[in-house]
Amino acid sequence: MTYVVAVQNVTENVSDTWKFPWGPAAATGVGSMPGEDVREAVRVVTGSLDALPYLPELPARGPGADMVGRTAGLLAEMWAHVEPSGWRLGDRPGRDSRRAGAWLREDLDTLEEFTQGYEGALKVAAVGPWTLATALERRNGEAMLGDTGARRDLAESLAEGLRNHLAEVRRRVPGARLVLQLDEPSLPAVLTGRVPTASGYRTHGAVDRAVVEEALRGLVAVAGDDPVVVHCCASGVPFGLLRRAGATAVSCDAALLTERDDEAIGEAIEGGTALFAGVVPAAGAEPGELSDPAGTVGGVRSLWRRLGLSPGLLAESVAITPACGLAGASPAYARAALEHCVRAARSLADNPE
Repeated sequence: MTYVVAVQNVTENVSDTWKFPWGPAAATGVGSMPGEDVREAVRVVTGSLDALPYLPELPARGPGADMVGRTAGLLAEMWAHVEPSGWRLGDRPGRDSRRAGAWLREDLDTLEEFTQGYEGALKVAAVGPWTLATALERRNGEAMLGDTGARRDLAESLAEGLRNHLAEVRRRVPGARLVLQLDEPSLPAVLTGRVPTASGYRTHGAVDRAVVEEALRGLVAVAGDDPVVVHCCASGVPFGLLRRAGATAVSCDAALLTERDDEAIGEAIEGGTALFAGVVPAAGAEPGELSDPAGTVGGVRSLWRRLGLSPGLLAESVAITPACGLAGASPAYARAALEHCVRAARSLADNPE
């Protein structure tokens, strides 16, 4: 395929030169895409992104295709089913878990088809242990977050499931250098005690930062030598904690960053952590509005100047993404957004000042 040859040539030129396997001036998506046609979604992702394509999620297909359901389907010796309140643990695999597994196999079949001969970085995503603990219910309807033993069991099950999943992707796309993304949108709420209980009248207590860091470090270790990106599209991203846990990169909605985050971001980048900056709107815009790549990354350049970092590091240390997943966008906008991310990333390399 033309796409595969083009990406292979790019990655051969940068893989031995640059610090991160996706190379300089990289762009990627966060995870979800609109619609129910996985072939179209994979075709758009692989056709639009030349440095860091990814396995898309299609939540419009229903429970089991959403990010929580897909990750629940990966768990080892744990099974979940859908209740009116959300995903809840059960005693045995049921229709919902089987459906999640079937959709994932279909997605991997399609990814394998569109990446024949591919050599380069390839991103796959799963919900991280803390967001998953807020989203999965115990049998009594309360989140697993509220039970220390349940959280520990969940993290161990997730680690084993991810280990198997990564091995399967490596088997299907043997030339790929995998990049594991852990989605943790609920992490700031976990750290500050803002996750509501089932009744809604109380909140779960804040989890100690050292406990959070240790669990994340265990999941990062599953990837081995492959890089790990932690994505958090909420305000209050704990950059320092994620850096200490071993994250190769932190992915965030750049519009939610404030000058209060500058010190932590600067320390993370100076410590060798990459920034995946979500600067392209995930929805609510039209394709024609994406016409100014340089303007799109103006805030990133401003951040760089405030931090006093070398302009020469900008294109290497920053990858450009949408602000969040694209499931709520139109198919035309989703394609345009990914293509705009690529143009915006190139503008960082062309004009880092």
